[in-house]
Amino acid sequence: MTNILKGKKILIAGAGGLLGTQLVKKIIDEGGYVIAGDYDLVSTQNKLNELNITAGYELYQLDVTSLESVQKILAITPDLDGAVNTTYPRNKTYGAHFYDVTLESFNENLSLHLGSSFLFSQQCAAYFQKNQHSFSLVNISSIYGVVAPKFEIYENTKMTMPVEYAAIKSAILHLNKYIVAYVSDSRFKINSVSPGGIFDHQPDSFLEAYKKETNGTGMLDVTEILGSIVFLLSNESKYVTGQNIIIDDGFTL
Repeated sequence: MTNILKGKKILIAGAGGLLGTQLVKKIIDEGGYVIAGDYDLVSTQNKLNELNITAGYELYQLDVTSLESVQKILAITPDLDGAVNTTYPRNKTYGAHFYDVTLESFNENLSLHLGSSFLFSQQCAAYFQKNQHSFSLVNISSIYGVVAPKFEIYENTKMTMPVEYAAIKSAILHLNKYIVAYVSDSRFKINSVSPGGIFDHQPDSFLEAYKKETNGTGMLDVTEILGSIVFLLSNESKYVTGQNIIIDDGFTL
């Protein structure tokens, strides 16, 4: 461990998710302290226990679609050094194939995911303006916020690449730039990490097809995303702002 985050206090939204739980552990391992927020406290606590995380964090309920909830968790301490939004709110019809997506469902998913990303980023900016304490926000975009989907890799599966996902993840990249330009203060920065596919027990046919589009690694383990996030939270990226780090083993080339 490098202790690159020694003394830093970081808020993680979505601390109970696939990425969020591993990120809590990584930040603590690197010397940081975590304010962990998630909608489901019981599930999140169980997952953190499974990783043997017993100290270095506080866990609070967080609904990123609620202004009151976001403001409440940000108000816990005036000396946050940064935040990572790993949340992924969506409705029950999310993931339908293109021609099956209704306008109502599309709009609802944009409101849930992109809307909450706007809200969380806006309130982090307001937090900075109030406390005047250097702040680094990392949002999670995707390779499919950068390039068009390779639909052929989904053949012979029930999976698809949701159209809402492409719209949301590409919008997050520009939203970041808008906000840092608006705040216009070197002490406040927002960047994104855009992972390639993360392994989560997808069908073998998909895993094989995806791997052929990379330089040999295929789907990534979630832990392979953490280093870039830590870099963006650290002092080593002091003047990196409005940028997007793509981690995909060549998928987008």
